[in-house]
Amino acid sequence: MRLPVNRHRIWQLVFDAFLIAAAWRLTFFLSFDQKIPVYYRHYLDWQVTAEVIAITLATFVLFGFYDRWWRYVSTRDMWGAFRGVTVGCALTYLVLYAFPPAHTSRLPHRIPALDYLLLLAFVAGTRLLARSLIERPQGGGLVARGKEVLIVGAGDAGQLLIREMQRNRQLLYTPIGLVDDDPRKKDLRVHGVRVLGTTAELRHVLRDNRPDEVLIAIPSAAGRSRQQIVEDCRAENVPVKTLPGLHELIAGDVDLAGQIRPVQVEDVLGRQPVEVDLGAVAAYVAGKTVLVTGAGGSIGGELCRQLARLGVARLVLVDKGEEPLFEIERELVSERDFAAAVAVLADCGDQAKMQQTFDDYRPHVVFHAAAYKHVVMLEANPLQAVANNVFATRRLVEVAVDAGIERFVLVSTDKAANPKNVMGQSKALCEWIVESFARKPEVGTRFVAVRFGNVLGSSGSVIPIFRRQIERGGPVTVRHPEMTRFFMTIPEASSLVIQAGAMGGRGQVYVLDMGEPVRILDLAQQMIRLSGRDESEIPITFTGVLPGEKLHEVLWNDDEAVGPTSHPKIMRAAHVPIDHDWLEAELAELERLVDEGETSELVVRLQSIVHEPVRTGGEAVLEDTMH
Repeated sequence: MRLPVNRHRIWQLVFDAFLIAAAWRLTFFLSFDQKIPVYYRHYLDWQVTAEVIAITLATFVLFGFYDRWWRYVSTRDMWGAFRGVTVGCALTYLVLYAFPPAHTSRLPHRIPALDYLLLLAFVAGTRLLARSLIERPQGGGLVARGKEVLIVGAGDAGQLLIREMQRNRQLLYTPIGLVDDDPRKKDLRVHGVRVLGTTAELRHVLRDNRPDEVLIAIPSAAGRSRQQIVEDCRAENVPVKTLPGLHELIAGDVDLAGQIRPVQVEDVLGRQPVEVDLGAVAAYVAGKTVLVTGAGGSIGGELCRQLARLGVARLVLVDKGEEPLFEIERELVSERDFAAAVAVLADCGDQAKMQQTFDDYRPHVVFHAAAYKHVVMLEANPLQAVANNVFATRRLVEVAVDAGIERFVLVSTDKAANPKNVMGQSKALCEWIVESFARKPEVGTRFVAVRFGNVLGSSGSVIPIFRRQIERGGPVTVRHPEMTRFFMTIPEASSLVIQAGAMGGRGQVYVLDMGEPVRILDLAQQMIRLSGRDESEIPITFTGVLPGEKLHEVLWNDDEAVGPTSHPKIMRAAHVPIDHDWLEAELAELERLVDEGETSELVVRLQSIVHEPVRTGGEAVLEDTMH
């Protein structure tokens, strides 16, 4: 077995050699009261002592005594020491009994027994002493409890995590060291735990210390940084977990240590985290009644969670799905202690029901997140796409205007930009409806549409699909090797939707900066690696682009002017306004086609409307609408 060359291991070897020699010689002095008979003295010759040291040290190496530093000794290491000393001593005595030194008698039985006990005490005692006096955190006890963890990140989150582990013994975590990307922190201590090196040295630190687990405690870390940490840990065969990102930590619903979770693909996509200051822009919802449609969906549910934390007076949850509506209401009331949640089981396209709901609860702000959104399914069901997305939005807007609500925020999609499928075309019409009502001089409601791309982990997202395929052993199906999509986490997207709502102008369309597009193939490969397997075990197959799907999505139309806002991750998209009368006439014709079930004619008409709109003339204006 090759002994790794490391100065710490060399010193451990030298010290153990001294302990072996000391225990061997002390055994004879104690057994014979310092008057060793002449026929036993040859056992103390340097040749015999060297033989004892060599056999025992070789056994220690084979038992992995030098795979970790003494200051990180645990209960598991104590059992390892017991086994190693037992085997080492047994081999030594067998050799000495089989090949005793010349001119000596056989060893009395008390010599091996006493030597074994002394050496076991020396080996275990020195390691426990090093751990308790040199490196272990104060109050941590002599032996590690539960899992020994290396924490990546010596910042605020890392400090809080260590403090929680030391305070709460039920967590069964013992921090044995930290690494940080700041080299100036090396050898500093955080609550008694030493910074062992930098993140660039992570693999070396892992080889030296062999923790049971690595915890990433850098909530603001970019995806590429997390990805490198995960790859280093995987190369050293050490499991890795993480604290969630900034948006998940904002919730503050559970203690920090309670939010430790496995690393997910969302953590390693290479995106820069989006920072929002909800407190600075959420005054328009604080103390107000807010209505959210599609409240049981991915975005709608997260909007409800974040709005509940922003001090809204009441949340009106609207969804036509009984089960998801029940779940979000239960979560808000029972788990998040937000009692002011009202569940309304209704289709937001039911104008009479929505009129009753607005009369009963008098909302000030509406977030319209309800929509059909699965591209392939809507391509096969265009009548339902137009009825649910277009006309439900129109009826809800009409009710909101009649009720005189203050703000109306439409959740849109990147598929509404240069739309090539029924889903995108229907959402483009939703944007135009919002814009059309916003420009009426008699309407006091401030309308805004927020356009963004795919959200990771949402219903119908590729991530849960890939995850199920990996669990089944593959194959993982990808449409095309070059297909890309924009991705954002659900909490990020929801936070930016709320923030964009504060900018609500007269029908302004805001586009969230989604970062660089991500190849779906790269996403699949990352998920396979995070599962602990590779493509030789989980194959990837290409199935071809389906009808209505684009190879690459865009975030704005070719005829739109794009400008900045007060938030670096939110852009304004402006175009020449759509002619209101023309839009009303076209919507009336679409409604007739839906009522009569004219599917083919509706698809042709929908494409014609979206690709050949009639505009009022003039130029696109990028007005400053921050309020």
